Amino acid sequence: MKTPKILVAAVFTSGLAAGLYLANQEVTMILPVAAQSEKDKPEVSPVLARPRDTYYPNSEDLAPDEMRVIACGTGMPTTRASQAAACFLVELGNGDKFIFDIGSGSAERLSSLQIPYDYLDKIFIGHLHGDHFGALGEMFIGGAIMGRHKPLRIWGPSGPVPELGTAHAIKGMEQMYTWDLAGRAGMIDFRGFKVEVNEFNYKAENAAIYEENGVTIRSFPAIHAIDGPVSFSLEWNDLKFVFSSDSYPNKWFLEYAKDADILIHECFIAAPDLVTKLKFNPETALIVGTQIHTAPEAFGKIMSEVKPRMAVAYHFFKDFDTTAAVNDRIRKTYNGPLSLAEDFMVWNVTKDDIKVRMAVVEEATWAPPAGTPAGPPNPADKEQFAKDKGVPAEALQYSELIAGGFWGGVEDALRGIYKEASEALGQEFVYPADQKAKDK
Repeated sequence: MKTPKILVAAVFTSGLAAGLYLANQEVTMILPVAAQSEKDKPEVSPVLARPRDTYYPNSEDLAPDEMRVIACGTGMPTTRASQAAACFLVELGNGDKFIFDIGSGSAERLSSLQIPYDYLDKIFIGHLHGDHFGALGEMFIGGAIMGRHKPLRIWGPSGPVPELGTAHAIKGMEQMYTWDLAGRAGMIDFRGFKVEVNEFNYKAENAAIYEENGVTIRSFPAIHAIDGPVSFSLEWNDLKFVFSSDSYPNKWFLEYAKDADILIHECFIAAPDLVTKLKFNPETALIVGTQIHTAPEAFGKIMSEVKPRMAVAYHFFKDFDTTAAVNDRIRKTYNGPLSLAEDFMVWNVTKDDIKVRMAVVEEATWAPPAGTPAGPPNPADKEQFAKDKGVPAEALQYSELIAGGFWGGVEDALRGIYKEASEALGQEFVYPADQKAKDK
């Protein structure tokens, strides 16, 4: 086999000549490069940090007049690892943070941002489909475990009957977690294991449902599946954020989304892909893709009417073989500023600029720093919980059967842990069995 010709660069330190030659060799020889003159030095340092056009959570201050929006769920009703279901976090320069929808899988995205859970206590739900509030239980329980020491505040619409409203749904969630909560009461700081539900009239048009700290959030009716869904607008510091949740194009959105700086509206996957990808039959694909949800072409029409500074399309799987179809169909009816959302996309919004980037996050997260310090367990919480739930207090204690199953062979080892903690922290911790013996 013929040996390939190898290009060897030789730079002579004398600076008198530089040559290139071709040679049949088995080994490439690289000769040393002469010291470069000042004018030839690279403009970019090989060792000093350089700016990156990427958002690293908790690495940037939020300006007093700035809004930051982070996509924590942009996918479809079917779950998958690469895209959670609907969820958008809005952070304001005054310190407030708001979550709009909390769909399945989105709690993991919020955790990846490592924001103290005391700051993630306000959730606005557009409607009660699982892909729009399916992670609420995770935020309720997990958020309290991980440092939220205040009740979780939830805003959501009423329904045509009480059983179809937000309050009924949250009551059901609390009932589902009765055993979970009973097993934690009196064991840890229990202040965060409470919810405050603010149910508002879904028929109200542009009604203010939240007014605090210079922030006004309004709701207006949406059209999706049955009566009940709503869309939201948030106004603060002369900036306006609008979120559709799920909705067929409607007159309320056209009126109340006007003047939006950033407008997030559902844009379902193109109907042909519902057939090829989700295996819908054509009849179902057309109904779901054009009547229950907003088709890309319809999304474009809405944006052309409302004219936001930035239009954001979400609620489709953003894959290499589906994104182009969504984009091309939108562009049939809209030629303005557009973001095709995916999880961890970030928008920094001021009156002068809207910057769009992707966040780089840590997946193997632990609890973020606590916004407020945790308190010690309070045995009275167990008694109060039993009273609130109408269950006998003894039901929250071990029965004789279970209490008799403890194996004493580990007690000396466990006493060692208590001793270690006492010495390390300068505080006496008494092993529970020993404390019971003292109390008798």
